Amino acid sequence: MSEPVIAQEPLRAAPPAQLRDLGRRAYEPVWHAMQAFTDARTADTPDELWLVEHDPVFTLGQAGQAEHVLFPGDIPVIHVDRGGQVTYHGPGQIVLYPLLDLKRLKIGVKEYVHRIEQAMIDTLGDWNLHAERREGAPGVYVNGAKIGALGIRVRRGCTFHGLAFNIAMDLEPFRRINPCGYQGLQVTSMLDLGGPSGLEPVKPVLIGHVARQFGLTVETAPPPTF
Repeated sequence: MSEPVIAQEPLRAAPPAQLRDLGRRAYEPVWHAMQAFTDARTADTPDELWLVEHDPVFTLGQAGQAEHVLFPGDIPVIHVDRGGQVTYHGPGQIVLYPLLDLKRLKIGVKEYVHRIEQAMIDTLGDWNLHAERREGAPGVYVNGAKIGALGIRVRRGCTFHGLAFNIAMDLEPFRRINPCGYQGLQVTSMLDLGGPSGLEPVKPVLIGHVARQFGLTVETAPPPTF
């Protein structure tokens, strides 16, 4: 007598990730929108990738110490709920917020950070720029100068905040802070290293490398309304 056949549920593939280009936005509304998205998402919510270029702002992470903000001048300083110290966002910088369900992707936090860094390293490599990590100082460096910063938050296994990638920006505001809490840390950009003079050539390359790092199928979607 044959054994009864027990029906099994097929494995579900992760839904495609939605890519949303927000253009240039003030920092705070985007921050609160990604908090709300993360709080409202369920196990079936598709992951999203938000690209944005921020108006000038200094952000101070949860471990941030005010003494690392030296003379902000006319640039606002906002205390936020990501990890890390102080950094600067401004025009000419790609900010990418990966809103990913790490539980569904079966990726730990350390591996997530490693893969985000690798996506920036691989992007720079496409312009023949050799980048590397630095032990104990998350981010991406070229010739000892920081070109990509990380500040993340994970809530209920889901990520928000993300990376800031210097493409073609005025780096003067970095001299008003101790970047990422390191006095005298040099900062650079792709333009200063002979790379592109704008964000548009870099965006699809970066997204392609992020998609490969996380096995994502990316679909373009309209920017969120908020």
